[in-house]
Parts: sequence; C-alpha cells; structure tokens
Amino acid sequence: MVNRERLVREFIELVETDSESGREGKLRDLLMVKLRALGLEVEEDEAGKKVNGESGNLIARLDGTPDKPSILFSAHMDTVSPGVGVKAAIRGETIYSEGETILGSDDKAGIAAILEALRVVKEVGWAHPPLEVVFTVSEEQGLMGSKNLDYSHLSSRSGYVLDGSGEPGTIITRAPCHNEICFEVFGKAAHAGINPEDGVNAIQAAARALADLELGRIDKETTCNLGIIEGGRARNIVPGYCRIVGEARSLSRERLQDLTGIMVEHFRHRVSEYGAESQVQVEMLYPEMDLQPDDPVIKLARQAVVNLGKNPVLESTGGGSDANVFNGKGIRCANLGIGMQSVHTTDEFIHIKDLVDNARLVVEIIKEAGRT
Repeated sequence: MVNRERLVREFIELVETDSESGREGKLRDLLMVKLRALGLEVEEDEAGKKVNGESGNLIARLDGTPDKPSILFSAHMDTVSPGVGVKAAIRGETIYSEGETILGSDDKAGIAAILEALRVVKEVGWAHPPLEVVFTVSEEQGLMGSKNLDYSHLSSRSGYVLDGSGEPGTIITRAPCHNEICFEVFGKAAHAGINPEDGVNAIQAAARALADLELGRIDKETTCNLGIIEGGRARNIVPGYCRIVGEARSLSRERLQDLTGIMVEHFRHRVSEYGAESQVQVEMLYPEMDLQPDDPVIKLARQAVVNLGKNPVLESTGGGSDANVFNGKGIRCANLGIGMQSVHTTDEFIHIKDLVDNARLVVEIIKEAGRT
C-alpha cells in the first residue's frame, strides 16, 4: 500500500525543486517524467504564455473502467517566496525547511499524495474510474493557472483539490467569492506652500471616504479589507491623485454584491462632497464554492475518510483555492485538508503522518469510487 519511505523521499525531492510562481519549469519537467513513468498520458496547456510564466498547467489522464465517471485530482506547482534553494530537514516525525526558505508543503504535499496514490493503484491493480490529474501554475498569484486552464481537455465533472488547511479528513465544502475593488480619487495639484487653496487634496478626500467604511469581519460569512494606498508626488505638492486597493469576500454571492455596492456608492458620495472626483473598478477574482453534505463528491470523500478510521470534518473557509475556479467551471470540486502548517513562512512544517494519510485518503477515494 502507501510506501512511507518512498513518499517522504519524493516529497523532499519535490520541495527541493525550485518552483516559485512563474518559474515552475523545473518542477514541470520532473512531474512530466514521473507521470509518464506511471503510464499517464500527459500534456501541457498554454496557460504559461497567458500568465507570462515558464510553464503551463499539466493535464494527465489514466484510463479506467469505461462506465465509471472520471474523477479529477489537483494540486498547484508554484510556491511563494522565499522558495529558491529549499533544503528539507527531518526532525523526528516532522519535516521542516532549514529555516532560510519556506518548505513548500503548500502545495507539494498535495502533489506527493497524488503521485503516491497513483503508484499504489498501479501496483495493486484495483479497478478504478478514469482519473484526471491537473497540476496548476501561478495559484499563489491569484489562481491564475486554473483561471487559464483549457477546460475543453477535461471530462471530469467532480474532483478534489489537495490544498486545504486542517488535518487529513478535513473536507472544505464552502469558500467565498471574492471581489477586488480599486478606488481612484482625482483632485487638483497645487503648490503646498504658495497656493494650497487652489488644490484639492486627493489623499484627504480618500481618507474621509474611507474613514466611514466598515472593515474587517462584517458578518460570519463576509469580510472586507483595504490593503494598498498610494498617491502624491512630493511633500510640497497638494496631491492630485490617490489610489486605494481593497477587497470584499463572502460565502454569499448576494451579500458580496450588496456590500460591494454599498462601498462603491459611499466612496463616490464622500469624495464628491470634498470636491474631488472618483472612479471605482470592481473585478470578481473567483466565484464561491458551495457544496452540500449530500453532494456525491462530498459523500464519496466522507466515506473514504471513514474507511481510514477517521471522522470527516466538513468546514467553510475564508480563503480561495483552485477549487473555487473548478466549481465555477461546472466541476463539483472539494478542497481537502492536507496538514500543512505555518505555510508562507520560513517556519513551515508538515508531519510525516499527515503526508502518509494524505496519500491513503486519495487511495481510498479512488477505491471507493471503483466500488460504487
């Protein structure tokens, strides 16, 4: 079954292969070799050109029982920085980076689990449904790989992304839709010492508009944040321009639209009161994920978790993943917790037991799908 030593070796090989966002070429080449050695048909799409990166997404297929529907498994290839020159260190039953970089279990723990599960299925020779594997690029840059994936090459209507927080057995069923909101204020520049009365301070107009906005946790399903503010050219010039970039997220599409509309209307009104003009741009970065406990893809995952002697935990999250994009494209897709901890920091680590359980869970999903 799952080979612990082999899995750990492969995970370390993966994390020690550089693949910061936009520079996934080395990892792509390695994964193509591994997938083809396992008998999968592999192709690379054109997403790399669209995101100005070294690599496109990898799409791989393994034939199975013809009358069974295909299942998708996915993880992302890219990491955040500092992710160049990763050296993994095993301390007891846990794998860390040596401290100068991230480890990269986000999301190479997911990749390792999928590869090991494919090996087990091939070695044991179980009947299984057709399987599709997608390894995406530039996930950390706003899910850009999955947004630019060529979905005409996929037949799966259900699947699993291995990129969630929480221990193996955690099944993320709900995640928010997400708007990026860019506010621009146009005032009037003037000399701050000679004729300030001729100017309209864009920064002050923006500040007055922003001061009344409710930020942070809006309700149990909704959050809002302003993360960037920039403007002005010099300390002695009344600033004629200011730009603010923020976001709103909600598990409810209707609530997100209502909140965004309120923010936009309030901002425009307050800036106008100050004598400045404004423009607001809103872009939906990804749609919501909303799966129910009785959805077949969730029932399958729950049974697989039970088969491992664990209690399945269904959760909502405030963050997005490739699963959001897949669901928006009509693929019923859950996000599975994989035990990665302190991600995006140089303190990142993962327990070897969780690595093993990730692979065991993928194997059980495949086995259970073959039975039903």
